[in-house]
Amino acid sequence: MEPDGGREPGLSPAEPGLWQRVVEQLGTAVVVIDPAGRIAAVNPAAERLLGRTAAAMQGQDLHDLCHRDPGGARIPREHCPLLRALAEGRPACGDDDSCLRGDGRQIPVSWSATPLTRDGVPQGMAVLIGGTADDRGAHRERAERAARTTALEGLAERLTLVADITEVLGQTLELDEALARLSRLLVPRFADWAAVDLRIGSRQVHRVAVTGPEGRDAGQEDWHGHLPVPAGEAARSALVQVLNGGGPVVQDRAGPDDTPPDSPLAAVHAAFLEATGAVSVITVPLGTGRQVSGALTLVRTDPARPFGTGDLEVASDIGRRVGLVVDNARRYGRQREVAEAMQRNLLPPLPEHGRVRLAAGYQPAPAGSQVGGDWYDAFTLRDGTLALVIGDVVGHDLTAAAGMAQLHGILRSLAWDHSGPTGAVVDRLDDAMHAITTVSMATLVLARLEGPPDTGPWTLHWTSAGHPPPLLLTADGTAQYLEAGQGLLLGTRLGARGRRPSAAHALPPGSTLLLYTDGLIESPGSDLDTGLGRLRRHALALAHEPLDILCDRLPARMPPGSTDDIALLALRLPET
Repeated sequence: MEPDGGREPGLSPAEPGLWQRVVEQLGTAVVVIDPAGRIAAVNPAAERLLGRTAAAMQGQDLHDLCHRDPGGARIPREHCPLLRALAEGRPACGDDDSCLRGDGRQIPVSWSATPLTRDGVPQGMAVLIGGTADDRGAHRERAERAARTTALEGLAERLTLVADITEVLGQTLELDEALARLSRLLVPRFADWAAVDLRIGSRQVHRVAVTGPEGRDAGQEDWHGHLPVPAGEAARSALVQVLNGGGPVVQDRAGPDDTPPDSPLAAVHAAFLEATGAVSVITVPLGTGRQVSGALTLVRTDPARPFGTGDLEVASDIGRRVGLVVDNARRYGRQREVAEAMQRNLLPPLPEHGRVRLAAGYQPAPAGSQVGGDWYDAFTLRDGTLALVIGDVVGHDLTAAAGMAQLHGILRSLAWDHSGPTGAVVDRLDDAMHAITTVSMATLVLARLEGPPDTGPWTLHWTSAGHPPPLLLTADGTAQYLEAGQGLLLGTRLGARGRRPSAAHALPPGSTLLLYTDGLIESPGSDLDTGLGRLRRHALALAHEPLDILCDRLPARMPPGSTDDIALLALRLPET
Protein backbone atom coordinates (compact mmCIF):
# COMPACT_ATOMS: atom_id res chain seq x y z
CA MET A 1 0.00 0.00 0.00
CA GLU A 2 1.35 3.37 -0.92
CA PRO A 3 1.75 6.06 1.77
CA ASP A 4 -1.34 8.22 2.08
CA GLY A 5 -1.38 11.72 3.47
CA GLY A 6 2.06 11.46 5.05
CA ARG A 7 1.40 8.18 6.93
CA GLU A 8 3.97 5.44 6.83
CA PRO A 9 2.98 2.53 4.59
CA GLY A 10 1.12 -0.23 6.36
CA LEU A 11 -2.08 -2.16 6.67
CA SER A 12 -5.19 -0.04 6.92
CA PRO A 13 -7.26 -0.74 10.03
CA ALA A 14 -9.54 -3.24 8.28
CA GLU A 15 -11.18 -4.56 5.19
CA PRO A 16 -14.56 -4.03 6.89
CA GLY A 17 -16.54 -7.06 5.71
CA LEU A 18 -13.92 -9.72 6.30
CA TRP A 19 -12.61 -8.14 9.50
CA GLN A 20 -16.02 -7.95 11.13
CA ARG A 21 -17.13 -11.42 10.12
CA VAL A 22 -13.90 -13.29 10.85
CA VAL A 23 -11.43 -11.47 13.09
CA GLU A 24 -13.90 -9.86 15.48
CA GLN A 25 -15.55 -13.22 16.14
CA LEU A 26 -12.31 -14.95 17.14
CA GLY A 27 -11.97 -15.76 20.81
CA THR A 28 -8.23 -15.17 20.51
CA ALA A 29 -6.78 -11.67 20.90
CA VAL A 30 -5.60 -10.27 17.54
CA VAL A 31 -3.58 -7.06 17.23
CA VAL A 32 -2.55 -5.62 13.83
CA ILE A 33 0.56 -3.43 13.87
CA ASP A 34 2.03 -1.27 11.11
CA PRO A 35 5.70 -1.38 9.96
CA ALA A 36 6.67 0.97 12.80
CA GLY A 37 5.11 -1.29 15.45
CA ARG A 38 2.10 0.98 16.05
CA ILE A 39 -1.30 -0.58 16.71
CA ALA A 40 -3.55 -0.27 13.65
CA ALA A 41 -6.47 -2.42 14.82
CA VAL A 42 -7.52 -4.82 17.59
CA ASN A 43 -10.43 -7.19 17.99
CA PRO A 44 -12.75 -7.39 21.05
CA ALA A 45 -10.81 -10.35 22.48
CA ALA A 46 -7.66 -8.18 22.52
CA GLU A 47 -9.53 -5.41 24.32
CA ARG A 48 -10.60 -7.89 27.01
CA LEU A 49 -7.17 -9.50 27.39
CA LEU A 50 -5.22 -6.24 27.46
CA GLY A 51 -7.74 -4.37 29.60
CA ARG A 52 -7.79 -1.40 27.24
CA THR A 53 -10.23 -0.04 24.66
CA ALA A 54 -9.46 -0.08 20.95
CA ALA A 55 -9.59 3.73 20.87
CA ALA A 56 -7.02 3.95 23.68
CA MET A 57 -4.65 1.57 21.89
CA GLN A 58 -4.99 2.97 18.35
CA GLY A 59 -1.65 4.40 17.21
CA GLN A 60 0.23 3.29 20.35
CA ASP A 61 3.52 1.39 20.13
CA LEU A 62 2.59 -2.21 21.06
CA HIS A 63 6.02 -3.02 22.51
CA ASP A 64 6.21 0.07 24.73
CA LEU A 65 2.58 -0.16 25.76
CA CYS A 66 2.39 -3.68 27.09
CA HIS A 67 5.20 -6.08 26.08
CA ARG A 68 7.20 -7.15 29.17
CA ASP A 69 9.59 -9.97 30.13
CA PRO A 70 8.48 -12.80 32.50
CA GLY A 71 9.49 -10.69 35.51
CA GLY A 72 7.43 -7.70 34.36
CA ALA A 73 10.41 -5.56 33.28
CA ARG A 74 10.60 -3.63 30.00
CA ILE A 75 12.35 -5.52 27.22
CA PRO A 76 15.03 -3.43 25.43
CA ARG A 77 13.78 -2.76 21.91
CA GLU A 78 16.96 -4.17 20.38
CA HIS A 79 16.34 -7.46 22.20
CA CYS A 80 12.64 -7.80 21.43
CA PRO A 81 11.98 -10.85 19.18
CA LEU A 82 8.69 -9.35 17.98
CA LEU A 83 10.34 -6.13 16.78
CA ARG A 84 13.15 -8.11 15.14
CA ALA A 85 10.61 -10.23 13.28
CA LEU A 86 8.72 -7.08 12.26
CA ALA A 87 11.90 -5.52 10.85
CA GLU A 88 12.85 -8.71 8.99
CA GLY A 89 9.33 -9.49 7.73
CA ARG A 90 9.25 -13.05 9.10
CA PRO A 91 6.98 -15.02 11.46
CA ALA A 92 7.87 -15.30 15.16
CA CYS A 93 6.41 -16.52 18.43
CA GLY A 94 7.02 -16.32 22.18
CA ASP A 95 5.85 -18.61 25.01
CA ASP A 96 7.32 -17.00 28.12
CA ASP A 97 6.50 -13.28 28.15
CA SER A 98 4.13 -11.12 30.12
CA CYS A 99 1.78 -8.30 29.25
CA LEU A 100 0.97 -5.10 31.13
CA ARG A 101 -2.79 -4.63 31.22
CA GLY A 102 -4.52 -1.29 31.37
CA ASP A 103 -5.37 -1.86 35.04
CA GLY A 104 -1.68 -2.31 35.90
CA ARG A 105 -1.76 -6.09 36.31
CA GLN A 106 0.92 -8.30 34.74
CA ILE A 107 -0.37 -11.44 33.04
CA PRO A 108 1.67 -14.25 31.47
CA VAL A 109 1.07 -14.55 27.74
CA SER A 110 2.21 -16.39 24.67
CA TRP A 111 2.13 -14.76 21.26
CA SER A 112 2.47 -15.57 17.57
CA ALA A 113 3.16 -12.98 14.85
CA THR A 114 2.51 -13.35 11.10
CA PRO A 115 3.80 -10.83 8.50
CA LEU A 116 1.27 -9.03 6.32
CA THR A 117 2.74 -8.40 2.87
CA ARG A 118 1.72 -6.94 -0.45
CA ASP A 119 3.68 -7.88 -3.57
CA GLY A 120 6.42 -9.15 -1.26
CA VAL A 121 6.67 -5.84 0.62
CA PRO A 122 6.03 -6.01 4.41
CA GLN A 123 2.98 -4.01 5.43
CA GLY A 124 2.96 -4.84 9.13
CA MET A 125 2.11 -7.87 11.25
CA ALA A 126 -0.87 -9.63 12.79
CA VAL A 127 -0.11 -10.69 16.37
CA LEU A 128 -2.15 -13.34 18.22
CA ILE A 129 -1.88 -13.07 22.01
CA GLY A 130 -3.14 -15.67 24.45
CA GLY A 131 -2.87 -16.47 28.14
CA THR A 132 -0.53 -19.40 28.86
CA ALA A 133 -2.04 -22.81 29.54
CA ASP A 134 -1.23 -25.13 32.47
CA ASP A 135 0.94 -28.17 31.91
CA ARG A 136 -1.98 -30.52 31.31
CA GLY A 137 -3.38 -28.29 28.57
CA ALA A 138 -0.09 -27.14 27.06
CA HIS A 139 -0.16 -29.58 24.16
CA ARG A 140 -3.74 -28.75 23.31
CA GLU A 141 -2.97 -25.01 23.56
CA ARG A 142 -0.03 -25.35 21.19
CA ALA A 143 -2.15 -27.27 18.68
CA GLU A 144 -4.94 -24.72 18.88
CA ARG A 145 -2.46 -21.87 18.55
CA ALA A 146 -0.90 -23.49 15.46
CA ALA A 147 -4.35 -23.86 13.90
CA ARG A 148 -5.19 -20.26 14.68
CA THR A 149 -1.89 -19.11 13.24
CA THR A 150 -2.52 -21.03 10.03
CA ALA A 151 -6.01 -19.55 9.81
CA LEU A 152 -4.66 -16.07 10.43
CA GLU A 153 -2.01 -16.48 7.75
CA GLY A 154 -4.73 -17.46 5.28
CA LEU A 155 -6.86 -14.51 6.34
CA ALA A 156 -3.93 -12.11 5.99
CA GLU A 157 -3.21 -13.41 2.50
CA ARG A 158 -6.87 -13.03 1.48
CA LEU A 159 -7.01 -9.49 2.87
CA THR A 160 -3.83 -8.61 1.00
CA LEU A 161 -5.16 -10.16 -2.21
CA VAL A 162 -8.38 -8.13 -2.06
CA ALA A 163 -6.38 -4.95 -1.43
CA ASP A 164 -4.00 -5.72 -4.31
CA ILE A 165 -6.88 -6.39 -6.69
CA THR A 166 -8.63 -3.19 -5.64
CA GLU A 167 -5.45 -1.24 -6.32
CA VAL A 168 -4.67 -2.65 -9.76
CA LEU A 169 -8.28 -2.52 -10.98
CA GLY A 170 -8.35 1.17 -10.14
CA GLN A 171 -5.37 1.86 -12.37
CA THR A 172 -7.07 1.41 -15.75
CA LEU A 173 -10.41 1.76 -17.50
CA GLU A 174 -9.31 -0.50 -20.36
CA LEU A 175 -11.26 -3.72 -19.79
CA ASP A 176 -8.78 -6.13 -21.41
CA GLU A 177 -5.92 -4.74 -19.34
CA ALA A 178 -8.00 -4.84 -16.15
CA LEU A 179 -8.90 -8.51 -16.69
CA ALA A 180 -5.29 -9.39 -17.51
CA ARG A 181 -4.13 -7.80 -14.26
CA LEU A 182 -6.88 -9.58 -12.35
CA SER A 183 -5.82 -12.95 -13.75
CA ARG A 184 -2.18 -12.37 -12.84
CA LEU A 185 -3.21 -11.76 -9.21
CA LEU A 186 -5.69 -14.63 -8.88
CA VAL A 187 -3.51 -17.34 -10.45
CA PRO A 188 -1.73 -18.95 -8.66
CA ARG A 189 -2.14 -16.96 -5.41
CA PHE A 190 -5.79 -17.85 -4.94
CA ALA A 191 -6.74 -20.39 -7.60
CA ASP A 192 -5.16 -22.72 -10.16
CA TRP A 193 -7.45 -21.55 -12.97
CA ALA A 194 -9.64 -18.49 -13.50
CA ALA A 195 -12.24 -17.79 -16.18
CA VAL A 196 -14.23 -14.62 -16.84
CA ASP A 197 -17.53 -14.63 -18.74
CA LEU A 198 -19.16 -11.34 -19.73
CA ARG A 199 -22.76 -10.79 -20.69
CA ILE A 200 -23.20 -9.38 -24.20
CA GLY A 201 -26.55 -7.68 -24.40
CA SER A 202 -29.40 -9.22 -22.48
CA ARG A 203 -29.24 -12.92 -23.37
CA GLN A 204 -25.72 -13.77 -24.57
CA VAL A 205 -22.37 -14.40 -22.93
CA HIS A 206 -18.80 -14.59 -24.15
CA ARG A 207 -15.80 -16.07 -22.32
CA VAL A 208 -13.22 -13.30 -22.52
CA ALA A 209 -10.41 -14.60 -20.31
CA VAL A 210 -9.09 -18.00 -19.23
CA THR A 211 -5.87 -18.17 -17.20
CA GLY A 212 -4.10 -21.18 -15.77
CA PRO A 213 -0.71 -22.14 -14.36
CA GLU A 214 2.11 -20.18 -16.01
CA GLY A 215 -0.38 -18.42 -18.29
CA ARG A 216 -1.68 -21.61 -19.96
CA ASP A 217 -5.21 -21.67 -21.37
CA ALA A 218 -7.64 -24.56 -21.19
CA GLY A 219 -7.72 -25.30 -24.92
CA GLN A 220 -11.09 -23.68 -25.43
CA GLU A 221 -11.06 -24.16 -29.19
CA ASP A 222 -14.75 -25.08 -29.14
CA TRP A 223 -15.80 -21.69 -27.78
CA HIS A 224 -17.02 -19.82 -30.83
CA GLY A 225 -18.62 -16.36 -30.69
CA HIS A 226 -21.44 -15.56 -28.31
CA LEU A 227 -23.49 -18.29 -26.65
CA PRO A 228 -27.03 -17.76 -25.34
CA VAL A 229 -27.73 -17.69 -21.62
CA PRO A 230 -30.70 -20.01 -21.02
CA ALA A 231 -33.49 -18.50 -18.98
CA GLY A 232 -35.29 -20.19 -16.11
CA GLU A 233 -34.60 -20.94 -12.50
CA ALA A 234 -34.26 -24.70 -13.05
CA ALA A 235 -30.81 -24.54 -14.69
CA ARG A 236 -28.38 -26.99 -13.07
CA SER A 237 -25.17 -25.25 -14.16
CA ALA A 238 -23.71 -22.94 -11.49
CA LEU A 239 -22.48 -20.61 -14.22
CA VAL A 240 -25.96 -20.31 -15.75
CA GLN A 241 -27.51 -19.73 -12.32
CA VAL A 242 -25.04 -16.94 -11.52
CA LEU A 243 -25.47 -15.25 -14.91
CA ASN A 244 -29.24 -15.30 -14.35
CA GLY A 245 -28.88 -13.38 -11.09
CA GLY A 246 -28.18 -16.18 -8.65
CA GLY A 247 -25.78 -15.87 -5.73
CA PRO A 248 -22.22 -17.19 -5.39
CA VAL A 249 -21.76 -20.96 -5.60
CA VAL A 250 -19.00 -23.24 -4.28
CA GLN A 251 -18.84 -26.78 -5.67
CA ASP A 252 -16.86 -29.86 -4.66
CA ARG A 253 -16.19 -32.19 -7.59
CA ALA A 254 -14.99 -35.39 -5.91
CA GLY A 255 -15.63 -37.43 -9.05
CA PRO A 256 -16.80 -37.08 -12.64
CA ASP A 257 -20.16 -35.39 -13.17
CA ASP A 258 -22.48 -37.79 -15.01
CA THR A 259 -25.32 -35.26 -15.23
CA PRO A 260 -25.67 -34.19 -18.89
CA PRO A 261 -25.42 -30.42 -19.50
CA ASP A 262 -28.80 -28.80 -20.12
CA SER A 263 -27.62 -26.02 -22.47
CA PRO A 264 -24.76 -25.22 -24.90
CA LEU A 265 -23.34 -22.77 -22.35
CA ALA A 266 -23.42 -25.40 -19.60
CA ALA A 267 -21.74 -27.90 -21.96
CA VAL A 268 -18.83 -25.61 -22.74
CA HIS A 269 -18.36 -24.75 -19.08
CA ALA A 270 -18.47 -28.41 -18.05
CA ALA A 271 -15.81 -29.16 -20.68
CA PHE A 272 -13.66 -26.38 -19.22
CA LEU A 273 -13.91 -27.81 -15.70
CA GLU A 274 -13.15 -31.32 -16.98
CA ALA A 275 -10.12 -30.10 -18.97
CA THR A 276 -8.63 -28.30 -15.97
CA GLY A 277 -9.11 -31.22 -13.58
CA ALA A 278 -11.22 -29.12 -11.23
CA VAL A 279 -11.88 -30.59 -7.77
CA SER A 280 -13.19 -27.40 -6.13
CA VAL A 281 -14.93 -24.56 -7.95
CA ILE A 282 -16.23 -21.13 -7.00
CA THR A 283 -18.54 -19.19 -9.33
CA VAL A 284 -19.49 -15.64 -8.36
CA PRO A 285 -21.35 -12.85 -10.16
CA LEU A 286 -19.59 -9.79 -11.45
CA GLY A 287 -21.60 -6.94 -9.98
CA THR A 288 -24.47 -6.99 -7.51
CA GLY A 289 -28.22 -7.59 -7.57
CA ARG A 290 -29.72 -7.06 -10.98
CA GLN A 291 -26.56 -5.41 -12.28
CA VAL A 292 -24.79 -8.68 -13.13
CA SER A 293 -22.36 -8.06 -15.97
CA GLY A 294 -20.82 -11.54 -16.00
CA ALA A 295 -19.33 -14.29 -13.86
CA LEU A 296 -15.95 -15.20 -12.40
CA THR A 297 -15.10 -18.91 -12.11
CA LEU A 298 -12.18 -20.00 -9.92
CA VAL A 299 -10.80 -23.54 -9.96
CA ARG A 300 -8.54 -25.49 -7.62
CA THR A 301 -7.11 -28.83 -8.69
CA ASP A 302 -5.54 -30.04 -5.41
CA PRO A 303 -7.93 -32.22 -3.35
CA ALA A 304 -6.04 -31.20 -0.19
CA ARG A 305 -6.81 -27.51 -0.77
CA PRO A 306 -10.55 -27.09 -1.45
CA PHE A 307 -12.24 -23.71 -1.30
CA GLY A 308 -13.81 -22.81 2.03
CA THR A 309 -16.37 -20.33 3.31
CA GLY A 310 -13.73 -17.62 3.75
CA ASP A 311 -12.59 -18.15 0.17
CA LEU A 312 -16.17 -17.77 -1.07
CA GLU A 313 -16.51 -14.46 0.79
CA VAL A 314 -13.27 -13.19 -0.73
CA ALA A 315 -14.26 -14.31 -4.25
CA SER A 316 -17.66 -12.64 -3.87
CA ASP A 317 -16.01 -9.40 -2.80
CA ILE A 318 -13.65 -9.59 -5.79
CA GLY A 319 -16.62 -10.25 -8.09
CA ARG A 320 -18.38 -7.11 -6.87
CA ARG A 321 -15.26 -5.03 -7.46
CA VAL A 322 -14.64 -6.48 -10.93
CA GLY A 323 -18.29 -5.89 -11.82
CA LEU A 324 -17.87 -2.20 -11.07
CA VAL A 325 -14.78 -2.09 -13.29
CA VAL A 326 -16.63 -3.82 -16.14
CA ASP A 327 -19.55 -1.41 -15.89
CA ASN A 328 -17.25 1.62 -15.71
CA ALA A 329 -15.16 0.38 -18.63
CA ARG A 330 -18.24 -0.13 -20.77
CA ARG A 331 -19.59 3.32 -19.93
CA TYR A 332 -16.16 4.78 -20.58
CA GLY A 333 -15.99 3.01 -23.96
CA ARG A 334 -19.39 4.32 -25.02
CA GLN A 335 -18.54 7.84 -23.88
CA ARG A 336 -15.21 7.69 -25.66
CA GLU A 337 -16.79 6.55 -28.91
CA VAL A 338 -19.32 9.39 -28.77
CA ALA A 339 -16.62 11.90 -27.83
CA GLU A 340 -14.31 10.86 -30.64
CA ALA A 341 -17.12 10.93 -33.18
CA MET A 342 -18.14 14.40 -32.00
CA GLN A 343 -14.54 15.63 -32.09
CA ARG A 344 -13.94 14.32 -35.61
CA ASN A 345 -17.20 15.79 -36.87
CA LEU A 346 -16.07 19.17 -35.61
CA LEU A 347 -12.90 18.92 -37.70
CA PRO A 348 -13.41 20.06 -41.32
CA PRO A 349 -12.56 18.22 -44.56
CA LEU A 350 -9.42 19.48 -46.28
CA PRO A 351 -9.76 21.49 -49.52
CA GLU A 352 -8.21 20.84 -52.93
CA HIS A 353 -5.51 23.38 -53.81
CA GLY A 354 -3.93 22.58 -57.15
CA ARG A 355 -0.92 20.28 -56.89
CA VAL A 356 -0.41 21.18 -53.22
CA ARG A 357 -1.11 18.17 -51.03
CA LEU A 358 -2.76 18.33 -47.60
CA ALA A 359 -3.23 15.70 -44.88
CA ALA A 360 -4.25 15.84 -41.24
CA GLY A 361 -4.55 13.64 -38.19
CA TYR A 362 -6.28 13.77 -34.85
CA GLN A 363 -5.65 11.54 -31.83
CA PRO A 364 -7.74 11.97 -28.67
CA ALA A 365 -6.13 11.98 -25.26
CA PRO A 366 -5.63 8.33 -24.24
CA ALA A 367 -6.61 8.83 -20.60
CA GLY A 368 -9.91 10.65 -21.07
CA SER A 369 -13.30 10.03 -22.59
CA GLN A 370 -14.17 13.65 -23.27
CA VAL A 371 -13.61 15.74 -26.34
CA GLY A 372 -10.78 18.24 -26.30
CA GLY A 373 -9.91 21.62 -27.69
CA ASP A 374 -7.28 20.72 -30.31
CA TRP A 375 -8.20 21.47 -33.91
CA TYR A 376 -6.86 22.07 -37.40
CA ASP A 377 -8.33 23.85 -40.42
CA ALA A 378 -7.45 24.60 -44.02
CA PHE A 379 -9.56 26.69 -46.40
CA THR A 380 -9.26 28.86 -49.50
CA LEU A 381 -9.44 32.59 -48.95
CA ARG A 382 -11.28 35.09 -51.12
CA ASP A 383 -8.13 35.98 -53.05
CA GLY A 384 -7.40 32.30 -53.84
CA THR A 385 -4.61 31.81 -51.34
CA LEU A 386 -4.66 28.87 -48.91
CA ALA A 387 -5.12 29.46 -45.17
CA LEU A 388 -3.80 26.94 -42.62
CA VAL A 389 -4.72 26.85 -38.92
CA ILE A 390 -3.66 24.72 -35.97
CA GLY A 391 -5.00 25.54 -32.51
CA ASP A 392 -5.49 24.39 -28.94
CA VAL A 393 -8.19 25.67 -26.57
CA VAL A 394 -7.42 25.32 -22.87
CA GLY A 395 -9.32 22.40 -21.33
CA HIS A 396 -10.37 18.83 -22.09
CA ASP A 397 -14.14 18.82 -21.87
CA LEU A 398 -17.27 19.80 -23.74
CA THR A 399 -16.67 23.46 -22.91
CA ALA A 400 -13.28 23.31 -24.63
CA ALA A 401 -14.82 21.56 -27.65
CA ALA A 402 -17.57 24.14 -27.88
CA GLY A 403 -15.02 26.94 -27.60
CA MET A 404 -12.93 25.33 -30.31
CA ALA A 405 -15.95 25.26 -32.65
CA GLN A 406 -16.66 28.92 -31.91
CA LEU A 407 -13.07 30.02 -32.60
CA HIS A 408 -13.02 27.92 -35.74
CA GLY A 409 -16.04 29.69 -37.20
CA ILE A 410 -15.02 33.20 -36.13
CA LEU A 411 -11.48 32.82 -37.47
CA ARG A 412 -12.75 31.67 -40.85
CA SER A 413 -15.00 34.72 -41.05
CA LEU A 414 -12.25 37.14 -40.03
CA ALA A 415 -9.63 35.67 -42.37
CA TRP A 416 -11.71 35.00 -45.49
CA ASP A 417 -11.62 38.48 -47.04
CA HIS A 418 -8.60 39.87 -45.19
CA SER A 419 -5.49 40.14 -47.38
CA GLY A 420 -3.35 41.96 -44.82
CA PRO A 421 -0.85 40.53 -42.30
CA THR A 422 -1.86 37.36 -40.47
CA GLY A 423 -1.03 39.06 -37.16
CA ALA A 424 -3.83 41.57 -37.71
CA VAL A 425 -6.37 38.73 -38.13
CA VAL A 426 -5.21 37.06 -34.91
CA ASP A 427 -5.43 40.41 -33.07
CA ARG A 428 -9.01 40.86 -34.25
CA LEU A 429 -9.82 37.35 -33.05
CA ASP A 430 -8.28 38.12 -29.64
CA ASP A 431 -10.33 41.33 -29.37
CA ALA A 432 -13.57 39.49 -30.15
CA MET A 433 -12.94 36.24 -28.29
CA HIS A 434 -14.13 37.28 -24.82
CA ALA A 435 -17.25 38.95 -26.16
CA ILE A 436 -18.61 36.20 -28.41
CA THR A 437 -17.06 32.90 -27.23
CA THR A 438 -16.70 30.92 -24.01
CA VAL A 439 -12.93 30.56 -24.50
CA SER A 440 -10.66 32.04 -21.84
CA MET A 441 -7.30 31.11 -23.38
CA ALA A 442 -6.07 29.40 -26.52
CA THR A 443 -3.02 29.06 -28.74
CA LEU A 444 -2.90 28.86 -32.53
CA VAL A 445 -0.89 29.34 -35.67
CA LEU A 446 -2.56 31.11 -38.60
CA ALA A 447 -0.65 30.74 -41.87
CA ARG A 448 -1.29 31.77 -45.47
CA LEU A 449 0.37 30.13 -48.49
CA GLU A 450 0.93 32.64 -51.27
CA GLY A 451 1.96 31.70 -54.78
CA PRO A 452 0.52 29.79 -57.75
CA PRO A 453 -0.64 26.44 -56.33
CA ASP A 454 0.79 24.40 -59.22
CA THR A 455 4.09 26.08 -60.08
CA GLY A 456 5.21 28.36 -57.27
CA PRO A 457 7.23 30.10 -56.08
CA TRP A 458 5.58 29.91 -52.66
CA THR A 459 5.86 32.06 -49.57
CA LEU A 460 4.45 31.22 -46.18
CA HIS A 461 3.10 34.11 -44.08
CA TRP A 462 2.18 33.24 -40.51
CA THR A 463 1.57 34.38 -36.95
CA SER A 464 1.82 32.27 -33.82
CA ALA A 465 -0.24 33.07 -30.73
CA GLY A 466 1.79 31.19 -28.11
CA HIS A 467 1.79 27.98 -30.16
CA PRO A 468 4.68 25.59 -30.92
CA PRO A 469 6.52 26.67 -34.11
CA PRO A 470 5.82 25.13 -37.55
CA LEU A 471 8.37 22.55 -38.73
CA LEU A 472 9.68 22.82 -42.32
CA LEU A 473 11.20 19.72 -43.95
CA THR A 474 13.00 20.24 -47.25
CA ALA A 475 13.50 17.72 -50.03
CA ASP A 476 17.28 17.71 -49.49
CA GLY A 477 16.90 16.34 -45.94
CA THR A 478 17.03 19.42 -43.69
CA ALA A 479 14.57 20.41 -41.00
CA GLN A 480 14.05 23.75 -39.28
CA TYR A 481 11.52 25.25 -36.93
CA LEU A 482 10.00 28.54 -38.11
CA GLU A 483 10.34 30.39 -34.83
CA ALA A 484 9.63 33.92 -36.06
CA GLY A 485 6.19 35.48 -35.82
CA GLN A 486 5.75 34.55 -32.16
CA GLY A 487 3.24 36.50 -30.07
CA LEU A 488 1.23 36.08 -26.88
CA LEU A 489 -1.47 33.44 -26.66
CA LEU A 490 -5.10 34.33 -27.22
CA GLY A 491 -6.87 35.68 -24.17
CA THR A 492 -4.31 38.37 -23.35
CA ARG A 493 -6.44 41.10 -25.02
CA LEU A 494 -3.53 43.20 -26.18
CA GLY A 495 -5.73 46.04 -27.37
CA ALA A 496 -3.76 49.24 -28.05
CA ARG A 497 -0.77 48.02 -26.04
CA GLY A 498 0.71 45.98 -28.85
CA ARG A 499 0.13 43.94 -31.96
CA ARG A 500 1.22 40.44 -32.83
CA PRO A 501 4.03 40.13 -35.37
CA SER A 502 3.75 38.43 -38.74
CA ALA A 503 6.54 36.50 -40.41
CA ALA A 504 7.31 35.26 -43.91
CA HIS A 505 9.51 32.46 -45.27
CA ALA A 506 10.10 31.14 -48.80
CA LEU A 507 9.18 27.46 -49.18
CA PRO A 508 11.30 25.44 -51.61
CA PRO A 509 9.69 22.98 -54.06
CA GLY A 510 9.04 19.52 -52.63
CA SER A 511 9.15 20.73 -49.04
CA THR A 512 6.78 19.60 -46.29
CA LEU A 513 5.30 21.87 -43.62
CA LEU A 514 4.02 20.44 -40.33
CA LEU A 515 1.65 22.24 -37.97
CA TYR A 516 0.91 20.38 -34.73
CA THR A 517 -0.36 20.76 -31.18
CA ASP A 518 1.73 20.35 -28.05
CA GLY A 519 0.45 16.84 -27.31
CA LEU A 520 2.87 15.65 -30.01
CA ILE A 521 5.97 17.01 -28.26
CA GLU A 522 5.10 16.80 -24.57
CA SER A 523 5.66 13.61 -22.55
CA PRO A 524 6.12 12.92 -18.82
CA GLY A 525 9.68 13.43 -17.61
CA SER A 526 10.79 15.23 -20.78
CA ASP A 527 11.31 18.95 -21.38
CA LEU A 528 10.12 20.93 -24.40
CA ASP A 529 13.51 21.08 -26.13
CA THR A 530 13.80 17.30 -25.94
CA GLY A 531 10.33 16.92 -27.41
CA LEU A 532 11.09 19.30 -30.28
CA GLY A 533 14.35 17.48 -31.04
CA ARG A 534 12.55 14.14 -31.04
CA LEU A 535 9.87 15.44 -33.39
CA ARG A 536 12.52 16.78 -35.79
CA ARG A 537 14.29 13.40 -35.98
CA HIS A 538 11.16 11.33 -36.51
CA ALA A 539 9.67 13.77 -39.01
CA LEU A 540 12.88 13.70 -41.09
CA ALA A 541 12.78 9.89 -41.09
CA LEU A 542 9.25 10.01 -42.53
CA ALA A 543 9.73 13.02 -44.81
CA HIS A 544 9.62 10.98 -48.02
CA GLU A 545 6.51 9.01 -47.08
CA PRO A 546 3.09 9.99 -48.47
CA LEU A 547 1.49 12.67 -46.32
CA ASP A 548 -1.29 10.47 -44.95
CA ILE A 549 1.25 7.86 -43.85
CA LEU A 550 3.40 10.56 -42.24
CA CYS A 551 0.42 11.87 -40.28
CA ASP A 552 -0.50 8.35 -39.19
CA ARG A 553 2.97 7.13 -38.18
CA LEU A 554 4.47 10.26 -36.64
CA PRO A 555 2.34 10.25 -33.44
CA ALA A 556 2.99 6.50 -33.05
CA ARG A 557 6.77 7.12 -32.99
CA MET A 558 6.55 9.62 -30.15
CA PRO A 559 6.93 8.35 -26.54
CA PRO A 560 3.78 7.05 -24.82
CA GLY A 561 2.37 8.72 -21.73
CA SER A 562 1.04 11.97 -23.15
CA THR A 563 -2.26 12.98 -21.55
CA ASP A 564 -3.15 15.53 -24.22
CA ASP A 565 -4.93 15.43 -27.57
CA ILE A 566 -2.85 15.57 -30.73
CA ALA A 567 -3.82 17.47 -33.88
CA LEU A 568 -1.53 17.47 -36.90
CA LEU A 569 -1.81 19.32 -40.25
CA ALA A 570 0.71 18.64 -43.04
CA LEU A 571 1.25 20.42 -46.37
CA ARG A 572 3.54 19.27 -49.18
CA LEU A 573 4.53 21.36 -52.19
CA PRO A 574 5.00 19.87 -55.64
CA GLU A 575 8.43 19.32 -57.15
CA THR A 576 9.39 21.76 -59.92
